[in-house]
Amino acid sequence: MDFRLTDEQTALRESVRDFAREVVAPVIAEHYEQHTFPYEVIRQMGKMGLFGLPFGEEHGGMGGDYFALCLALEEIARVDSSVAITLEAAVSLGAMPIYRFGTEEQKATWLPKLLSGEALAGFGLTEPGTGSDAAGTQTRAVLDGDEWVINGSKAFITNSGTDITALVTVTAVTGTNADGSKELSTIIVPTGTPGFTVAPGYSKVGWTASDTHELTFDDCRVPAANLLGARGRGFAQFLRILDEGRIAIAALAVGLAQGCVDESIKYARERQAFGRPIGANQAIQFKIADMELKAHTARLAYYDAAARMLAGEPFKRQAAIAKLHASTIAVDNAREATQIHGGYGFMNEYPVARFWRDSKILEIGEGTSEVQRMIIARDLGL
Repeated sequence: MDFRLTDEQTALRESVRDFAREVVAPVIAEHYEQHTFPYEVIRQMGKMGLFGLPFGEEHGGMGGDYFALCLALEEIARVDSSVAITLEAAVSLGAMPIYRFGTEEQKATWLPKLLSGEALAGFGLTEPGTGSDAAGTQTRAVLDGDEWVINGSKAFITNSGTDITALVTVTAVTGTNADGSKELSTIIVPTGTPGFTVAPGYSKVGWTASDTHELTFDDCRVPAANLLGARGRGFAQFLRILDEGRIAIAALAVGLAQGCVDESIKYARERQAFGRPIGANQAIQFKIADMELKAHTARLAYYDAAARMLAGEPFKRQAAIAKLHASTIAVDNAREATQIHGGYGFMNEYPVARFWRDSKILEIGEGTSEVQRMIIARDLGL
């Protein structure tokens, strides 16, 4: 397989790289320090069409594919992960379920705003007491006439409380299957719906310029037509969405890992110790060489998973491999970059301090590393 980029893909990568360096980099440190959401950056990303990259033009998208989104995520994450995860969650978790499973009316209602970046959507799967056990969902929705009545809570939901959040898609127990298991369905809940409460934002270790909240639903009523996809197919739908999302998270992790390489090279050339740049020392050279090795191989892993997905081939195992490997090496590279920077690596004014704080969640979010190993093992027949 040839993983060299086409001219169009190269142009996209370069334009997003320039945007990240010229627009995101100058302002993100202050947003990160103040825990504020970068609305102006998001607005400009919308104008660039980044939120519509993998969607058809008939819905207001750019007519690209999922690999194009991954290229954009990698380049943004080379500078900052808060902005990158905002884009990733808005597209793969927010708009994609509606694009994949929505009715034509639902698509017409929501996609134009979501694909333009004018509005964001959240993905309400995780609950406070379930974590990786999504099948343990406790949130319930009961059909009362022509309305769903929702009660329950969700945790760690990205893009759920911004001024431009339009909706959250929520998984809920809607009945019992013939075998006694829970019937899980997905329901669209617009923001501002009575009974839908967004808690204050979390105090997080990293991703401090992104938006994350706990959500509660107390007799929250929405029209029966807000059911997303077939009743009882909610769990299967979100498994598909998560498989795709793992490729996107892998791309984001590769971007962070490559950003660590970028910053380490820059610092190793500038920092003088004992009369010469520290980059002249073989110990530093080998650290950075190993970091580049890890970023390169992780990039090939997500390229492969994306290629299989776009070819219509099975990709679950490859997506899990890409996500597991990329998140692991992102943590490794962040640690090494911080070590290369010494005391300055512990200062928030240096990007590697953000990278270090942002890297750990990549081994947890959208399926922990342990879950990825379970997926891989099962796909191997174990």
